[in-house]
Amino acid sequence: MDDGLVKDLYIRATPFEVAAGWIHGLLPRTPLPEDDRAPRQALDDAIRPALLTGTCYVTFSGGRDSSAVLAAATDLARREGYNLPVPVTRVYPHLPDTEESGWQRMVIDHLGITDWVRLKFTGDETDLLGDAAREAVRRRGPVWPAALQTHGAMFTRLGPGSVLTGEGGDAVLGFRRGTAWAAMRRGRRPGRALLKLAGTAILPRPFRNSMLRREIRTSGQSRWLTPQAFDRHIRLAAADESVEPLRYDSGTWFITRRRFFAAATHNYAAGAAEFGLKAYDPLLDSGFIAALAHSGGLWGYTGRTDTMRSLFGDILPAGTIARGSKASFNHAHTGSATRAFATGWDGSGVDRELVDVDELRRVWLSDEPTMATGLLLHEAWLAAGAPEP
Repeated sequence: MDDGLVKDLYIRATPFEVAAGWIHGLLPRTPLPEDDRAPRQALDDAIRPALLTGTCYVTFSGGRDSSAVLAAATDLARREGYNLPVPVTRVYPHLPDTEESGWQRMVIDHLGITDWVRLKFTGDETDLLGDAAREAVRRRGPVWPAALQTHGAMFTRLGPGSVLTGEGGDAVLGFRRGTAWAAMRRGRRPGRALLKLAGTAILPRPFRNSMLRREIRTSGQSRWLTPQAFDRHIRLAAADESVEPLRYDSGTWFITRRRFFAAATHNYAAGAAEFGLKAYDPLLDSGFIAALAHSGGLWGYTGRTDTMRSLFGDILPAGTIARGSKASFNHAHTGSATRAFATGWDGSGVDRELVDVDELRRVWLSDEPTMATGLLLHEAWLAAGAPEP
């Protein structure tokens, strides 16, 4: 495929979004559609096309989101006579913060799955400047999210077919603005933290906006931005968050307005298509989100575990549903190739009016990497002539 055509397939971040590592803004408001399906029925409808498209792979880390999608796809396949989906797990023996083998085995055994693809990575295969990422960045240019550029290391080891992900689960199945009120209405003891969340939820928008700005400013994220750029990022991010409706149904449907989900879903599908795979993010499917919104009504669920139990209690182990921990894959994307480039980087290729070059280098070389600087890394690498490690 012509390089220009490949580049045109992707939704691009603006220069400021590249610097901030975030896609700001909201899509136009649309009314919550009528939908009388139960959430699981709507999720089945979102998953079914993937089961009809050759081998159906499920990216499976063992976390709650990927486990829910794998379980729902397996249950649907058995009920309707399709081939079972095939979980695909990336294994990093040298990175303990990615370790989830016990959680993975719990789900696999519970579902009775025997066909399980485990891809072992022991070097820089999925580094943001590893072989797969460098080839992708040359062909596509910088694409958000930056980790997408590493997926060729996985996709090239799969056959054609479809791939299901658990993307969006934290947002779709998680906390809402009114969740604290839902918890108290269902009898949870109103401790100090819960009362604070409930009180914050009903504050007028300007007050919530101010609180969100303070939270973002002290979060430690985006610390590589110049003061003026950081202020702008805080203003835009807080504006997006502060307009979330209080009602559960409206707040859930509000997720469909977030530009970063729309961009991520579109770009992931475009990237997978380059390898003969059709990608689906069923937890971000608008039909599923609408059905979930209607199921929760005014107040919704009492939290992430309550939502998971309501939707997947019949197909997932109780331990998975109640799990509070989560693995991190940041170090899988920031290995020796990234560090080698950062060490020798001359500061070119980024907008110094937006980016503090010295601080950005420190982030790249730190023990707490963040994918939010990935687009800057790729832009700087291209500007340096795309050098080999």
